Amino acid sequence: MSQTIAGVPTDRLTAFAAREAQRYARSRPKSAKALADGAGTFLNDVPMHWMRDWPMPHLPLVAKAKGARITDIDGYGIDDFCLGDTGSMFGHSPKPVADAIRKQARNGLTYMLPTQSALEAGRLLTDCFGAFRWQIATTATDANRFAVRVARAVTGRPKVLVFNGCYHGTLDDTMVELAQGRTVNRPGLVGQVQDLSLGAVVCEFNDLAGVEAALAKGDVAAILTEPVMTNSCMVLPDPGFHDGLRALTQRYGTLLIMDETHTLSTGLGGYTRTHGLSPDMFVVGKCVAGGMPTAVWGMTEPVAARFATYDAARPAGHSGMGTTLSANPMQFACLVATLSKVMTEDAYAHMDKGAGRLAAALQASILSHGAPWHVVRVGARVEFICAPGPLRNGAEAATAHQPQVEAAMHTALLNRGCLIAPFHNMMLVSPATRPRQIDRLGLAFDEILSELFA
Repeated sequence: MSQTIAGVPTDRLTAFAAREAQRYARSRPKSAKALADGAGTFLNDVPMHWMRDWPMPHLPLVAKAKGARITDIDGYGIDDFCLGDTGSMFGHSPKPVADAIRKQARNGLTYMLPTQSALEAGRLLTDCFGAFRWQIATTATDANRFAVRVARAVTGRPKVLVFNGCYHGTLDDTMVELAQGRTVNRPGLVGQVQDLSLGAVVCEFNDLAGVEAALAKGDVAAILTEPVMTNSCMVLPDPGFHDGLRALTQRYGTLLIMDETHTLSTGLGGYTRTHGLSPDMFVVGKCVAGGMPTAVWGMTEPVAARFATYDAARPAGHSGMGTTLSANPMQFACLVATLSKVMTEDAYAHMDKGAGRLAAALQASILSHGAPWHVVRVGARVEFICAPGPLRNGAEAATAHQPQVEAAMHTALLNRGCLIAPFHNMMLVSPATRPRQIDRLGLAFDEILSELFA
């Protein structure tokens, strides 16, 4: 009996992956030549190290992107369901954002002073996400870092609690995992010299008993969590989990920080507004300004008052928060355009309907071919997972991850004109995504499963 990976015979998967890789390499000679001629100036031939993690034989070079389509220099038009791994969740270059960029570019790019657009952005952020006292950053990593600093300052406690397998950008404090019940540094961290468990503790998602045991020690300043675990095999919260977290944090004097950088897909105002959550601090980045590098973070009025007391008493000196190019006028122009004209109820209704259509097509294909896989959706965000489900925590998500199968799927889908996220099987439906694009992805997925599960 032949061995299988995620239900696919290993020999069949190997042959399929090799054939799809050869097909891709033959089809994009211009990209291959351009990379061979010009990429050597970059470390490992890529401008950002994680670009090496795409599974294709070589990267395509993008010529242009508009709406939910990318065109590469070899002339291929690609239905884009990756959308910059959420950075372009509302489509590439939404017209209101592109117009705002052109207008602001004539008036300066950065000057360390606010504009009227900054005031308007603050009002719109509150209207959309709730009554938080806002600050602006450039990446969600920075926003999370600053939020954790404030939490430690106002509580006087050293630790942040995160969930096993979590994703909060490249914040050092979150680069930990659970190993045999202990919090340890994640393996593979570059240049890591500190024991991160001194400032962090890890629990499993959906484990309220584990969370309470950690909080009862009295040294946790904040829980930093996504409403839904992403950037792994997606894990949904159990019914009552978020209510339980809120109750526990209030009981033990711990702050609750909600990172919605990926779950903004849920609906207008993110998962927090859609499901009526009440965090002490709120973080969102990536697509909040329509693709312009921007993140926002905010705190409730009570937390802001506590921080004001702390701030007034601390010694003079650098706060350790803030970067020079953050809160620049281009960010505010794009925030206003996105929040007022792009991130709308109508846009989310289109996205939700399309994502439902996509999830149904993928699930139908999985069932028809008897694949031991499942589909998960959070609003406009859809993932197929190459294992049975549902998953409940990070340990189960790590086991469900099947890199060999996923890599073959990604390349095969791109050969059929569909791009999905490279690090996991994530797909987004944007306001610009059309039903025929969704149907093409569904047909491509079914064609691939027809071969893998023949």
